[in-house]
Amino acid sequence: MSNPLSLARVRQVVIWLCFSLAPVQVFATPVAVESALWSEQVANGELPPVADRIPRQPLVVDLQAKGRQLGVQGGTLRTMVSRSKDIRQMVVFGYSRLVIYDDNYSLKPDILASIDIEDDRVFTLNLRPGHRWSDGHPFTSADFQYWWVDVANNPDLSPSGPPQFMRVDGRLPVVSFPDAYTVIYKWDKPNPYFLPLLAEARPPFIFRPRHYLEQFHKTYADRDNLVQEVLSQRVRSWNSLHNKLDNMYKFNNPDLPTLQPWMSSPESSKNRPIFVRNPYYHRIDSAGTQLPYIDKVEMSVVGGGLIAAKSNAGEADLQARGLGFSDVSILKKGELDGGNYRVLLWSNGTASQMAVYPNLNFADPVWRTVLRDVRFRRALSMGIDRRMINRALYFGLGVEGGMSCLAASPLYDKKNQMAWSEFDIDHGNRLLDEMGLVERQGDGIRLLSDGRPMRLVVETAGERQEVENALQITADTWRDLGIEMIMRPLDRDNLRMHVNSGATMAAVWYGWDNGLPTANTSPEYLAPTQQEFFAWPKWGQFYQTGGDAGEKPDMKEAIQLLRYAEQWVDASSEDERTQIWKSMLDIHSDQLYGIGIIAETPQPIVVSNRLRNVPEVALWAWQPGAHFGVHRPDEFYFSSDESL
Repeated sequence: MSNPLSLARVRQVVIWLCFSLAPVQVFATPVAVESALWSEQVANGELPPVADRIPRQPLVVDLQAKGRQLGVQGGTLRTMVSRSKDIRQMVVFGYSRLVIYDDNYSLKPDILASIDIEDDRVFTLNLRPGHRWSDGHPFTSADFQYWWVDVANNPDLSPSGPPQFMRVDGRLPVVSFPDAYTVIYKWDKPNPYFLPLLAEARPPFIFRPRHYLEQFHKTYADRDNLVQEVLSQRVRSWNSLHNKLDNMYKFNNPDLPTLQPWMSSPESSKNRPIFVRNPYYHRIDSAGTQLPYIDKVEMSVVGGGLIAAKSNAGEADLQARGLGFSDVSILKKGELDGGNYRVLLWSNGTASQMAVYPNLNFADPVWRTVLRDVRFRRALSMGIDRRMINRALYFGLGVEGGMSCLAASPLYDKKNQMAWSEFDIDHGNRLLDEMGLVERQGDGIRLLSDGRPMRLVVETAGERQEVENALQITADTWRDLGIEMIMRPLDRDNLRMHVNSGATMAAVWYGWDNGLPTANTSPEYLAPTQQEFFAWPKWGQFYQTGGDAGEKPDMKEAIQLLRYAEQWVDASSEDERTQIWKSMLDIHSDQLYGIGIIAETPQPIVVSNRLRNVPEVALWAWQPGAHFGVHRPDEFYFSSDESL
């Protein structure tokens, strides 16, 4: 695996005055080889031959230069998810994006042929002539124009206008479409966020399949047909219909054309969705074989608690979701007992394996005052016995401390990681006493100012046993602080709705997705700009909607974080950006918006002995990298030989 320090070379590609982000190909485009899966359809005239299906300038992958093997097409890859909604993982793992992170975590074109960048202000996107959607319709600048004009700037579909990431200092770009293969975004000021956003695990799809969606758009559709569609889909209006069917990330509309390596198959069922290779996919290997190598992906929906057992029984060819470090022993047992799979332990790139997020926007005014007092958050942190959790759950392999950068980041500061994280019940009690929380009931639980017992309800997604185990340990030590902790498991969607509505007092989730930033990584996720950060959902809503929803930040440290994020955009040197990052990290370590518990715990990966090109040593990170996505599952293939 490449040095993880290269993870945050995000802005490296946009700091020159003029730079073309273009693929380097040192060999001629090979003659494309027809897929056995589609050969019958080609022979029957149902599909054009592969040479007419791929772009005129396909993305040619030199696997041997990457230390991988040329593969063969075929096979069905089995994997599992715990909810039917998680079919969206096909978009995450498929990782077909306008630009992507490569193995070195540098940005390069993928769907795009190249990008020309001027002063970080003007981005010219050059498409691949002949590129087609999965239904064979041409993919052109008209698809970008449809999103910009008819979706992002349509008040019925986007009441708040184009999304926040398209604005710099509140101003939108001038967008033009000079020809079928060129799209230009021009801002008045630099927009260093733009390019990295396009490569995210959940990217902002700034294009749509116009030819499909315009039949559901009021501007283009036949009125009678549109009314009939609204009635048949049981929605209230044309825009509700359009939004329901326009789900490029959720991947739950099988009729919506895609550019991902796999598309929904008619063989799918509710509990066993199946995805088949996209016949128009834009990538081929140096021998001319069209990717993806694997013909089909079978995604079984099973109870989350069964994933480890079923993996142990050999029912998965590639599995990481639903598995935690606590599952390693049963997985290793299956491996040794002839399960025909191997267990890899990848490094975890999140800033913390688990963190407690007191909700500063909690609806209860008495509790909100308590949660906003930094002394309370510090007492909670000092009341966590991280060493016991590490030894009990991770055999001491995790890194104990608060949430900050991981040690491999050049921005790492041990002082930040250790701030307020030493287990010290006496100090925690003194902090709570200083707050005036001195009255207690008979069992030692402190009383709030209105006389209620201090019962801190901590909600979880109910998906990870290690979280519940860690909270059970923490409940005992927090009781020594005079705080009764009540754990409430919810499913993931309900947890997010509770947090975002202000109904959650505190929640447990992962730490920052990217725990290995450098000065050139955008620090936006450290500022209250996203409702996804569970400490300030309302502030994030306010930012994301331009003030139309949520609450305006009203704590000075949070407001300062916003200022720093703005200053980073305008910074002219790496030294300036480094200082901004350090200032923001200092605020987080002092204010404890997210109370980290443990970091750098290994992620188990179950891999069939027949599956090839899966890296033995790699990074498991949502951002950047999209978990398996950056490692390119479209390049994985099955060998007939199970020996390694």
